[in-house]
Amino acid sequence: MNAPETLELRLGSIAHGGHTVARHEGRVIFVRHGIPGELVNVVLTDAGETAKFWRADVVEVLEASEHRVPHIWDQADALTHRDPVGGAEFGHISLDYQRVLKAQVAAEQLTRLGGLKAEDYNFPAVQAVPGNADGLGWRTRMSYSVTESGHLAMSGFRSNELTEITQMPLAHPGIEAIGLYSVDFSGIDRVEVAVSSRDDSTVLVLLSEVLPGAALRVAKQLPEGVNLAVFSQMGGSAADGKGELEVITGNGWLTEQVLGNFFRITGEGFWQVHRSAATLLTERVMDLTAPESGEVVADLYAGAGLFSLPLAEAVGPQGRVFSIEGAPGTHADAKKNLAQTPQVTVTRGRVERLMRQLAREAQLDAVVLDPPRTGLDKQSAAELATSGVPRICYVSCDPAAFARDTARLMARGYELDHMEIHDLYPHTHHMESIGLFVRR
Repeated sequence: MNAPETLELRLGSIAHGGHTVARHEGRVIFVRHGIPGELVNVVLTDAGETAKFWRADVVEVLEASEHRVPHIWDQADALTHRDPVGGAEFGHISLDYQRVLKAQVAAEQLTRLGGLKAEDYNFPAVQAVPGNADGLGWRTRMSYSVTESGHLAMSGFRSNELTEITQMPLAHPGIEAIGLYSVDFSGIDRVEVAVSSRDDSTVLVLLSEVLPGAALRVAKQLPEGVNLAVFSQMGGSAADGKGELEVITGNGWLTEQVLGNFFRITGEGFWQVHRSAATLLTERVMDLTAPESGEVVADLYAGAGLFSLPLAEAVGPQGRVFSIEGAPGTHADAKKNLAQTPQVTVTRGRVERLMRQLAREAQLDAVVLDPPRTGLDKQSAAELATSGVPRICYVSCDPAAFARDTARLMARGYELDHMEIHDLYPHTHHMESIGLFVRR
């Protein structure tokens, strides 16, 4: 394709990934920024003649859906920007209808990939998060690129082009309040920002420095009280845990509080993004897992110990919890957070390897797992089944991965006893699923 081509299309059903499905002369086209049923003009963004399908963005709405609303963020609006930034791809859809579409996606994935039959399962609706009626200001973690002129920027879907941004409506007000968009970040490759859900005035800024001295110059532009740290190894980031973290001002960590427990989360560590997610997920996981005194529980992909700590409290000193995490920075956080809980064994390593060892050494009563977006691999699912654990509580941020793993677990003797979906990512296509699997 030499140049973008405009087509008039009637948009079909919603698809996983934030697209609607349309067809043109027998060709499937995945369209972003539309709503099922709309008549639109689109610009093709990926339309090779030999491609199995094409991609396109809506640029004009000819017949609008009743569920279309003014976009929450101008810079992410495809109707006003040629290359809209990502991160709010459902921002043009009413919140209630966003959840209807997400529920449709989840049901389609569970049917197609999970092998579940609609007549046998009552697929759940997507639940709103209490206290977040407008779906804004929920992101306690943000990651930005930096333009050549030193300003914060983001890119569009499948795009390498940076767009300078002046606000981010989904970012927590504590992040927006420190004036990041007026700071000169020249000499910085990446900026990552986190705010404590416990104290929204406590902000941690992490810099990936490419020019020596750039971080010190940035520090002079930030307000007092902001914690600032820099990754001394070029290319290091909070996401991958690479590079040595050097604190410039304040601390290199934040303190979070969930149901009375305190957690130290460093720049390299992982924490749930939605400001209410840690509490909501902990409550639901504990309710579904129902650990009892003296039981043995494994917490896989355990992060900083969010579930491990309340699980340990539930099983008591006569029980045991095995907390397993692979990421080095997050594992270090878990060791600190669980140091005063002797019934917890904190281990760093790959889950599929350690599960095999764990199954030989302990008779597990329950497993809690919250894997990355890709979900379990075949080996991990096999090791779980081999362990014979009677109940598994599975937290997933991707409906396709959850559906694939549902099929894998059901093929190995488990059934999906309960499932619920929470809208922890408003104005995006993402959702959080929790399933309880019990052994047949």
